[in-house]
Amino acid sequence: MTNSRFSRRDWLKTAALATTPVLLGALPAGAGTTAPAAGKTPALTAAEIAAVEAAMGKKGTYVEAQATHSTLLPRNDLKVTIKGESVPIPFGFGGWVAIKHTLDGKSAMLMSDTVLLQEEVNPLMSAALAQGLEIGAVHNHFFYEEPRIFYMHIHGMGSPAELARKFAAALKDSKLLPANQPKPGGAATVAQPGNNATPAAGPPTGKERFDIAALDQLVGYQGVVNGPTYKYTVGRTDLQSIMMGTEMTAAIGLNSWAAFAGTQADSHIAGDIAMLEAEVNPVIKVLRAHNLEVVAVHNHMLFDQPRMMFLHYYGRGAAAQLAQGFRAALDQLGKGKAQGMRGVKGMKH
Repeated sequence: MTNSRFSRRDWLKTAALATTPVLLGALPAGAGTTAPAAGKTPALTAAEIAAVEAAMGKKGTYVEAQATHSTLLPRNDLKVTIKGESVPIPFGFGGWVAIKHTLDGKSAMLMSDTVLLQEEVNPLMSAALAQGLEIGAVHNHFFYEEPRIFYMHIHGMGSPAELARKFAAALKDSKLLPANQPKPGGAATVAQPGNNATPAAGPPTGKERFDIAALDQLVGYQGVVNGPTYKYTVGRTDLQSIMMGTEMTAAIGLNSWAAFAGTQADSHIAGDIAMLEAEVNPVIKVLRAHNLEVVAVHNHMLFDQPRMMFLHYYGRGAAAQLAQGFRAALDQLGKGKAQGMRGVKGMKH
């Protein structure tokens, strides 16, 4: 991975020079090397997107505003319960992989979040390392789930096509590869000649299960229906985060989210809050004040500037009350005002 080593080594030298004066206290907060202008990431070309999708064996989503291509990696082979109650895979048991160019356009970054059984973690770790990719984090997102699930973040630098090929090669013996996944929902029903019966209605979706308008008003954003769940994804547009020369945005994993499963009256909520270090304990405080359980506090990325932390939480109760807790956590971000941040539709776990 010649390009990735060169890009990463140069980036580390630059980061060391830029951060040393801050560590010594020689510069006021916010001073230092000027960050590249936001929103200047070169777009992926149609040929690059086609190469990524061919390698992954699955169509993805290209978010033009963030110049990021993402592929969802749901674990439809799993049946998950929390405290003995079945929960849908879109509630938080789907992974993803995203690719975008560095700001200078000389390389690209792959970032992923993979959903794994305990026994799958180290085999995939070894397979990823053998492909020249790197591991950024391994951790839990839930308590009380059966089977026990872990999440591993894998990243790499190189050309988009090269990164997709290496990631797919790392996944080839795992259930994560789209080709190794069962089709969701089982076999499609084939219409029979002469059968005029009205097809049976499908199971209720998040649109029927929740009062979406009421939740949107409480949260201050619009969410996305994904099967029986309803999910919000909120980016950190109040700051610019750079990792190895790449601008980290919502579509490549720098976001806060909340997923609802169940019903409006009796709901599960699970999610993640993307925080600066100074925001960690204010977020913990308001989540606990709203009776939401803090499940994990950890990193997802390496070498990111500024340093971002991620907090996973879980709750059970009326959806409106749970939504108020999520909104209270957002209000601790960006100098205590979430109004300056944009909601971003698209990524689903």
